[in-house]
Amino acid sequence: QVQLVESGGGLVQAGGSLRLSCAASGSAFRLNTMGWYRQAPGKQRELVATITSAGTTTYADSAKGRFTISRDNAKNTVSLQMNNLKPEDTAVYYCSTIATQLTTTRQYKYWGQGTQVTVSS
Repeated sequence: QVQLVESGGGLVQAGGSLRLSCAASGSAFRLNTMGWYRQAPGKQRELVATITSAGTTTYADSAKGRFTISRDNAKNTVSLQMNNLKPEDTAVYYCSTIATQLTTTRQYKYWGQGTQVTVSS
């Protein structure tokens, strides 16, 4: 089992910045791709950004040029630096990882509990 705990959400004015962090814990797992998703009220959860264990990143079009995803493999953490925030970025942001169980090599996807980001206009 892998546990993911997010932090760093909050209320910010449009144009401001926030940094989200996610710490993973658990034994006998190897963390593969880690990522951030978000879900706004009344909308489906959507991908924001992902990063592989080798550092390859992908971004949703809405995040390109404003958000930066990074990870520290030694600390099992992933972060999302969000700049120039807009009201439409308001959502609950979820950390996620695909992890390989070392004893069975099976892969599982895990989610954090989410952290609220609210951007006021």
